Amino acid sequence: MDRRKGTLILTAAGLAACAAFFIYGVKNGLFVSEEAMAQFLSGLGIWGPFAFVALQVVQVVIPIVPGGISCLVGVLLFGPVWGFLYNYVGICAGSVLAFQIARKFGMPAVERAAGSQKIGRYLKWMENGVFDRLFAAAIFFPAAPDDLLCFLAGVTKMRFRRFLAIILLGKPLSIALYSLGLTVVFDQILKLAG
Repeated sequence: MDRRKGTLILTAAGLAACAAFFIYGVKNGLFVSEEAMAQFLSGLGIWGPFAFVALQVVQVVIPIVPGGISCLVGVLLFGPVWGFLYNYVGICAGSVLAFQIARKFGMPAVERAAGSQKIGRYLKWMENGVFDRLFAAAIFFPAAPDDLLCFLAGVTKMRFRRFLAIILLGKPLSIALYSLGLTVVFDQILKLAG
């Protein structure tokens, strides 16, 4: 089996798994209730972390819940170290899947992923030949639309190895900032409420 065919098969399998989990999650209210998600994951026992990682993969490709919220859920359910690790693995895998989807299906996949987000500024990055550098900078900071940028990267001439290096090196900081920042905010809210 050649490399392209293998990539296509993995992409198709990933999409099918994302779609199946998404349908299951919608039917069971997993994406609207933290309690439902926690109950679902705890009911899976040792498979709970795998399901959470799958959720993170899905939320990159199909934005069900904001990424920051799912990062917070990971830290609350699994603690700061394991929650960070599961967030990192799932988000990196989802980012790779988004890149591969856009690489295979082109700009229509990017437009679908963008939804109502304005992508004009990012298209200018592509036209000006600075996409790679600005993409790398954006991935390091938690405020950028990372998921959309991963789709956009898939329609550029960026090599997969470069994309992967940027994701693997850039994601830890933004995930840690999201997780830590939202955990602090969540703790403050609990103190005010209690």
